[in-house]
Amino acid sequence: MPDQAFDGVFEQAGHAPEDGAVPAVRVEGLWKRFGPQIAVNGIDLVLPAGKFIGLVGPNGAGKTTTLSMITGLLRPDHGRILVAGHDVWRDPESVAEVKARIGILPEGLRLFERLSGRELLAYTGRLRGLPGAEVDKRAAQLLDVLDLAGSQNKLVVDYSTGMRKKIGLAAALLHNPEVLFLDEPFEGVDPVSAQTIRGVLERYTGSGATVVFSSHVMELVESLCDWVAVMAAGRIRAQGTLADVRGDAPSLQAAFLELVGAQGRQTGESLDWLGGSAR
Repeated sequence: MPDQAFDGVFEQAGHAPEDGAVPAVRVEGLWKRFGPQIAVNGIDLVLPAGKFIGLVGPNGAGKTTTLSMITGLLRPDHGRILVAGHDVWRDPESVAEVKARIGILPEGLRLFERLSGRELLAYTGRLRGLPGAEVDKRAAQLLDVLDLAGSQNKLVVDYSTGMRKKIGLAAALLHNPEVLFLDEPFEGVDPVSAQTIRGVLERYTGSGATVVFSSHVMELVESLCDWVAVMAAGRIRAQGTLADVRGDAPSLQAAFLELVGAQGRQTGESLDWLGGSAR
């Protein structure tokens, strides 16, 4: 993947972190309840700028709810959220300021399916207030790098899952955000598309930007991330560098299972009827 293909897309200005830099995300006392169910239970979280960050946890841990509140898509019941030093929920003006600085690739991505891939990027760029010529240049570069140039005139409704994830990523990156939030970005993606997405994200963080992505696949997080937050039952169980969270465990998977209380859990010993020739 040639670096020059990104010229003008991932500009260094405004991304490179410095000592004492403002965290990419700071969360203080964040709560969210849905009826009797507490989805996020008073969490505190500090995610440093310029890192590849994994928010990990089992299904139902509260990861998607947390990311939705951080990115201004879901109003918290209590708590304070700062993204790049800006209070997300203070007032409508602050919400707009934050949304101008972030990119989002949510779970269950919904796109304008009757547009082509190229038209979708053109529409997204104009919504972001970018000049038409700049949108066209960045869109062409992103389509090329994400291996979508040959499908740019195809309707999004006809895109595969991997292609949808890639065009969604292109739309999220088009305005060169400071912080990129991804919810299960590799879910349902074929290995070739996954490798392409991974390469783009590594290039993006290499420019000094921040990626925060949720996952429950520990091997993927361990291979990509240098900072991890572990979440279970609506609480943060650990956060820090990959080495700090892993500790003396042989892998992040082993540390994760211990942190969420899954070590030694029964794995089917009572299913003595399952398999074999017995009926």
